[in-house]
Amino acid sequence: MTTNSTSQPVPFEPVHVVGGGLAGSEAAWQIAQSGVPVILHEMRKDDATGKVVTDAHQTDGLAEMVCSNSFRSDDWQFNAVGLLHAEMRKLDSLIMACADQHQVPAGGALAVDRDGFSAEVTRRLSQHPLVTIVREEIAGLPPAEWDNVVVATGPLTSPALAQAILDLTGEGQLSFFDAIAPIIHFDSINMDVAWRQSRYDKEGPGGDAAAYINCPMTKDQYEAFIDALLAGPKSEFKEWENVPYFDGCLPIEVMAERGRETLRHGPMKPVGLTNPRDPLVKAYAIVQLRQDNALGTLWNMVGFQTKLKHGVQAETFRMIPGLENAQFARLGGLHRNTFINSPKLLDKSLRMKAQPRLRFAGQVTGVEGYVESAAMGLLTGRFAAADRKGAPIDAPPPTTALGALVEHITGGHLDAGVGPGSFQPMNINYGLLPPLETPKVDEDGKKIPLKERGRAKKRLMSLRALKDLDAWRGA
Repeated sequence: MTTNSTSQPVPFEPVHVVGGGLAGSEAAWQIAQSGVPVILHEMRKDDATGKVVTDAHQTDGLAEMVCSNSFRSDDWQFNAVGLLHAEMRKLDSLIMACADQHQVPAGGALAVDRDGFSAEVTRRLSQHPLVTIVREEIAGLPPAEWDNVVVATGPLTSPALAQAILDLTGEGQLSFFDAIAPIIHFDSINMDVAWRQSRYDKEGPGGDAAAYINCPMTKDQYEAFIDALLAGPKSEFKEWENVPYFDGCLPIEVMAERGRETLRHGPMKPVGLTNPRDPLVKAYAIVQLRQDNALGTLWNMVGFQTKLKHGVQAETFRMIPGLENAQFARLGGLHRNTFINSPKLLDKSLRMKAQPRLRFAGQVTGVEGYVESAAMGLLTGRFAAADRKGAPIDAPPPTTALGALVEHITGGHLDAGVGPGSFQPMNINYGLLPPLETPKVDEDGKKIPLKERGRAKKRLMSLRALKDLDAWRGA
């Protein structure tokens, strides 16, 4: 069944978009708005029709929000996701326009009436003269004759398509579960307590023998930390997720449940490390952080994937010496999620290197969150349309939130592509953008209080991002 196929002749062959979630809907809109026809393929349909449905969705509406009705903070000056909102609005985002139209009270956050939002996205796409909606499952790779395709199937990619991607890319290049450890902003780590050193001073491939940040714990501190892990409320898997535990990615609280000393013989083992401030005293346990991005602004808590609810994670992890004031770019988790090893598989325009007719958008690329997924749909749609017109465009500069996300999923993640599990999904955060010097005075030359300087730096980074996006948009 098709809907709204235009009867007017158009100068371009259509682009195909697979998946009608937030990313696919946004990609289809951007393509159509550029004057290129688009065919949007969506497999969800009501049970009564006999069509395929997913385990998580409740309707056949486009851009259905499954887990939450929030697009998070709308503050463009001091919050990275708010900055992403602002950038997307500048680029005629369908998702942001419909969210703004159907927002509900949520303080400084942008939250929406889910049904109204989905209905509005569906209406606008259905009524667009260059959009054709086809209700069908793409069971396998898109047909070879489709020469310009956006795959935006999200975490619930159909098994047949997931297997086809796996066959195309090779073993280990497609993940079905997140095992996410928290990531911390470097400038919030107390380096008066922590120190840089690799275990046994072993040099890595780049010759660095101090590649890790180490946070030492006494016996009492370790015991209190274990108590907090065991007592903290845990997130439960949804019935449809069927997330398995693998020995290589056990949640830290599961390890702690196996014995109070388990973590001391696992990710928190204190061997091969010496605190330079007190070299004669050996720590009872040590938490290690590993650099997570090429900019050196983000550091990963090694082996700390967790099911602790987000509300208690920050409180618990700030019990670790050196992390008492830690600011988290991402909290930990373990859940079902289908995503590809983008740094190895995709180029800067989100095309698959092995088969450039295929582009990927949304959560399947390794971004986390509704807004980030839609943002990648926006860019992929623009890339696909520009290619169809014979005038390819570059990604926005990495100083923008949009460009920083592209940079992360295509190579900004340190050591990405080296081995299975090295690349993990990420929300937008200021740590993904090239840093600026923290300002000491404001625009009027007045001294900025120390506690306000972090916010002032964020505002400068946001102003830079919007200025650079305007320059890119007008290029």
